[in-house]
Amino acid sequence: MDGDDVLIRLQDVAFYYEAGRPVLHGVDFALERGRRIGLIGANGSGKTTLLHLLVGLIHPTEGEIEIFGEPRRTEKDFREVRQRVGLVFQDPEDQLFCPTVAEDVAFGPLNLGKSEAETVDIVRATLGQLELEDLAQRVTYRLSFGQKKLVSIATVLAMQPDVLLLDEPDVGLDENHENQLVRVLNDLPQSMLIVSHHRSFLERVTERCLLLHGGSLRASAPRDDRLDGENNPTRPLP
Repeated sequence: MDGDDVLIRLQDVAFYYEAGRPVLHGVDFALERGRRIGLIGANGSGKTTLLHLLVGLIHPTEGEIEIFGEPRRTEKDFREVRQRVGLVFQDPEDQLFCPTVAEDVAFGPLNLGKSEAETVDIVRATLGQLELEDLAQRVTYRLSFGQKKLVSIATVLAMQPDVLLLDEPDVGLDENHENQLVRVLNDLPQSMLIVSHHRSFLERVTERCLLLHGGSLRASAPRDDRLDGENNPTRPLP
């Protein structure tokens, strides 16, 4: 594997919220350019924690994180990362805070130094990409949950990231909105790490799945559609 093709690499990463109680330990992971990886695991297994480590919202207790060929350890190290790695939160209410959809989508490009004219073009193109043009002037809090999920993805795409991290993007979507999301994701060029409980959704948008269990990552064997603590995800791989 060409080192230039590895955008994100974790080596022996551990994270503790409390001393002696690791959420993650011994995690090795690589995301190559153009790859789409699904991440499954029980509630509380550390999936969201892993995503937050990748954008520097929290820092590993042990191990190394390398992104775009550089070690990332301090807040300063992650400033560039957040411009090139887009995190879509599970709850769109955590992502949307401007009065209208267009203003929310414009916020990221403006903060990256784009001119107003450039930003208008980016907003128009991004909303068109997600088939959300009709929502541009809508008041964000009046949207349906599914619409808010799609708009939250638009706010990240407008920053034109190299990598997308999506935390349960399919949660709460009806069939139409899920199908729309699948079309959008499959048309995007970015590398992706997508967290979901639903294997059927991940099979439509990713190349392979990893299982986070007991704080460690492993290849995922075919299982039931929904993985949770009752599904005994420790069955050996065939």
